[in-house]
This record gives sequence, structure tokens and C-alpha cells, in this order.
Amino acid sequence: MTRAENVTGTRNPWRALVVLCLANFLILLDTTIVNTAAPDIMAGIDAGIDEVLWVLNGYLLALASLLVIFGRVGDLLGPRTVFIAGLVVFTTASVLCGLSWTPGVLIASRVLQGIGAAALVPQALVLITAIFPAERRGAAFGIFTAVAGVAAVSGPTVGGLLITELGWQSVFYLNVPFGVAGVVLAFRLVPDLRTARPRSFDIVGVVLATGALLGLIYALVEGERHGWGTIAGPISIPAVFVVSAVLAVAFVLWERRQSAPLLPMELFRDRNYTIATAVTLLSSFAVYGLLLVYVIESQTLLGMSPLESGLTALPWTIALSALAPVGGRLADRVGGRALLVIGFAVFGLGVLGVGFVPDTDATFGTFFGPMVLVGVGMGLALAPATTEAMRGIAPERAGAASGVLNTARQVGSALGAAVIGAALQNRLVSSLREQAAARAGELPEGARERFVTGFDEAAGRGLQLGTGQRGGVVVPDGLPPDVAADFSRLVHEAFGEGFIAATRPTLAVAAGAVLLGSLLAVFMVRHRPSAKPAKPAKPVEPADLTDV
Repeated sequence: MTRAENVTGTRNPWRALVVLCLANFLILLDTTIVNTAAPDIMAGIDAGIDEVLWVLNGYLLALASLLVIFGRVGDLLGPRTVFIAGLVVFTTASVLCGLSWTPGVLIASRVLQGIGAAALVPQALVLITAIFPAERRGAAFGIFTAVAGVAAVSGPTVGGLLITELGWQSVFYLNVPFGVAGVVLAFRLVPDLRTARPRSFDIVGVVLATGALLGLIYALVEGERHGWGTIAGPISIPAVFVVSAVLAVAFVLWERRQSAPLLPMELFRDRNYTIATAVTLLSSFAVYGLLLVYVIESQTLLGMSPLESGLTALPWTIALSALAPVGGRLADRVGGRALLVIGFAVFGLGVLGVGFVPDTDATFGTFFGPMVLVGVGMGLALAPATTEAMRGIAPERAGAASGVLNTARQVGSALGAAVIGAALQNRLVSSLREQAAARAGELPEGARERFVTGFDEAAGRGLQLGTGQRGGVVVPDGLPPDVAADFSRLVHEAFGEGFIAATRPTLAVAAGAVLLGSLLAVFMVRHRPSAKPAKPAKPVEPADLTDV
């Protein structure tokens, strides 16, 4: 067997990996890049805030709730077939997004994008597991993870540049040439893998799993907007959580009785798979929580443009890109447990640094060290997490295992954005009131009450956190010029100090999630590589692969 050959016969797996990385990059980029375009979308198609929230969250809802199902569909129809179909749907939906003329059309197109993404994402891990021999799988996952990490943190930079030069539609049109190229290359370079197919498709399991995930993600992303209370009539966010939990329990009980379950429960008998799934959720929680706080802090508090904000985070991207392939190769040689423990610990320290090092005069240099730590930690940990999760999974279970792993990643993202966003808002309201009360004494007596109530009113309206805004607190009319100047200065100071005070405990929550992941990794079973290349637990014979 030559270097270009492996279990797939004649295909070069590294070329196939390029195609898989390209598609995964587009999917993950779209989870963050559209946030940057939200203000321009509102102006361009006359959308309200509720509609824009659905533009952002419709994609995430469809993606997270359908991953497990499409993992199983890949087992039935073949991963390459479902991968290509998903990429076609995603690319077509991107065109429709760019052409959208009303909020409703854009929301529907974004949901369609999420469906396409959910179809192709689980297939990538299945294909990597199948086409790479065990001794090279860690390096492949390292490259795949590096590309995924770059995509996740590139949204503000890429989006800021595109929107400034070409308008909000460009963040969707960007997907089209790469999507078309991905489809063509997938037919040529990705093998048409066929594994043992399940005897039946679990329709009841599909309904229960989709309902449980849809309810959970909906409640997470919409909870803050509804004040974690009533949505309409008797329907409330707590009620949605309860229904989601009931459906999840029903799903588990149903799956235990099935001969060909949608989610094989024996996956979780593998300790490393279970722990790796948990740490994947925790790392996504931290990444998206960190991104949310950082983007608001850099653009609102520090006055950076979207492009400047993205460039300030560039050390994170560079460190992650450089170390993720190294982490993958080290996982092949020494096992993933030590890398996960060390990597997540460094990652957590970096998140704490982003929270506690900056002040109201922070610059690019202030963030450099913490961002490097975040990138180094992620680079060391993310690839080993995937490698250890998939190491002991039999080929016929790879689709289901991949679907669960990717679902954990997306649920973690939604949970991070929801929990960290709610924590930031809560702490910001509290700290701004404290800062307002402390500074009111510097104003004449007649302006003090108006200063304090200005912050209370801004909190009641929902704090405005756009670039250059100070929570939406405005200088009242009728003040003498010198008092108005002092009023404005004190608003600026109170907002700055209040925001910094709010971000620190908020990011401590994100850091705690990562450090918990480091602790969980201690309990993984250590993988001891043999002197000779490891053989797959269940070899995939050439006859099992249809190479078209």
C-alpha cells in the first residue's frame, strides 16, 4: 500500500479532507458572520428586532435539532450522498438569502440553510474515521479542527470586511462559489463509502429527538427576549423546557426498546466517547460566550469597528490554526487525555485573561496575551477531543456517534450564547446602577436624579449595545451647557466602568465551563499507542466500499 492509499483503496484521503474542511468552514462561519450583518439587514429589508433574531436563530435551530437525524440518514444512504445533498441545499439557500426582499423570505432561507448544514456536518467525521488509518486519524482531525476553529472565530473579521465593501448580501453570496466547488470536488475526491445499513428507520425516535432538541434550543435562544416567562397565552419558556425534558426522557426510554435505534445507547458505554462529548459541549459553550462578550466589549466599549475587532482577535485564530494539527499528531503518539487536561486548562486561563486584564483604555496589545492563550489551549485540546470520541466507535455506529458529537457542539453554542448573554445583561444592569449612583454626586442637585433615572430607563428599554452607544443613556434637554458636558462625561465613565465590572464575573462563568472540561478529561481512559500502526477495531474491507 502506497502513501496515497488507505482503506478506501486508491483515493488520497488528504484530498478528500480538503473538501470536508471547506464545507465545514462555510457551515461554522455562518454561525457567527451573520451577527455582524444584523444592523445592515434591518435597514436593508425593513426588519424589526424580532425578525432579525429569527434570521440569526432560525439557522441554529434547524442545524442543532436535525444533526442526530441526518447522522442516521447518512448511515442509510451513504455519507457522501448525504454530504453532497446537504452542500447543494446549503449553497442554494445561500443564494436565496442574498436575494431575499422581505424578512419572511430571509428567515425561511436561513432555516433552509440550517437544514443543509445539518445534513452535511455529521458526514464529515464519519468519512474521516473511515478513510484514514488509525495512526493518521489524529492528524486529520487536527487539521479539520483547526479549520473549524478558524471558521468559528473569523465571523467578525470576514463579516466586517465584506459588509464594509460589498453590503450585507455578500456574507451569503460568499458561500456560493465555494459551495459549487465543494460539490464538484466531492464527486471526484470523496469516496462513496458504504457501511452496513440499519434494518429500519426509527420514525418515532426521529419525532421525539427533533421535538426535544427543537424545544431546548428554542427556549435557550428565545428565553431572554421573553424574559424567561410567557410567550403567548399558556405557553411559556419554562413550559417549553418541561416539554423538551419530557420528550428527551421519552426518547431515551423508546430507544432502549428498539433493535435498530436512532441513537444507539451503547455509544455511552464508551467512557472516552461520553466524556469527549461533554467537553465538546463545554468548549462550545465557552467559545460562543467569549465571542459574544468580546464583540460587544470591543465595539461598544472600546469603539472598534467590526474589522478592527476581528483583527484584535487574530492572535487567537493564528495560535489555534498553528497548534491544532500539532495537537492531532500528538494525540496519535501519546494519547489525548493529557492534551485535553492541559489544553482546556490553558484555554480557561485565556478566557479569564480576556475578562480580567482589559480596562476602559484597552488596545490590541491588551488582548494579545489572553487571545494567544485561548488559541493555544483550543489548539491543543479540540482535535484530541474528537479523536478520543471516535477512536473506539465501530464503522456502523460512526454516523450516530458523529451526529451526537456535533449536536453537543451546537447545543453548547446555543447554551453559551443564551447563558452568557443573560448573565452579561443581568450584571450590566446591576453594575450600571451602582456606577450611576456613585457618580451622581458630581452633578448639581437638580441633575442627579435625572442621571440615575436615565440608566434605569435605558435598562427598562433594553440596553442598546451598538457601536458607539453607551447603553442608550441620553443627555436630557434643558441642561446648561457645562452641566450637559459633565452629564455626558459621567455617562461615558459610568458605562465604561460598569461594563468592565459586568464582563468579569460573566466570563468567569465561561472559564469555569472550560476548567470543568479539563477536570472531566482526567477521568478518560488513557490511550497507549503501540509501537506498530494500530489496526482498526473492525477493519473496513475494500468490498464494503463503492468507489465511484
